[in-house]
Amino acid sequence: MSQRLILATRNAHKVTELRAVLSAESLDRELVGADAYPEVPDVRETGVTFAENALLKARALAAATGLPAIADDSGLCVDVLGGAPGIFSARWAGRHGDDRANLDLLLGQLANIDDAHRAAHFACAAALALPDGTERVAEGRLTGTLRHSPAGDGGFGYDPILQPDGSPEFVRGRTCAELSAEEKNAISHRGRAFRALVPHLRELLD
Repeated sequence: MSQRLILATRNAHKVTELRAVLSAESLDRELVGADAYPEVPDVRETGVTFAENALLKARALAAATGLPAIADDSGLCVDVLGGAPGIFSARWAGRHGDDRANLDLLLGQLANIDDAHRAAHFACAAALALPDGTERVAEGRLTGTLRHSPAGDGGFGYDPILQPDGSPEFVRGRTCAELSAEEKNAISHRGRAFRALVPHLRELLD
């Protein structure tokens, strides 16, 4: 039986996405979400960076379960807004996880901003925490431009308005929400962060 590795999230979209990313790396681990441990309370994200919040979540789950845990924190950083919404991306409109309200508020704030100034990127920090206190962090990002209106019905969060920069060829002219799961995982900030974490997983868990 392979050792269990916990994904410190109750977001079903993230669990599916991260399982796909890590499975592609042929890690011999049973990957489960935090829903497998309903008795463990959610962690308040009190950090001021993506890395701090990711470590808070992974650390808490590893301590509570005695098993290795991985977590991520991610968000959209808009250049003209000085990097906002950043760590507040999931609650930009005031209520955590209200994707439509977050999109509408952000698009309203950028309504008069020309295409040349709509640069943005998704950022992600992925963290590994072991019960003995060992910790590692890796980061990834996906740069692009914000559309004036949503397009596509895939993905979640701000995916319908970020059009990645035009490489590789399959992303050109499409938002993250118009990509297949495989295409998105290949280029996403989260995929890049967790792939960068894989060498640490192999080093510390094998």
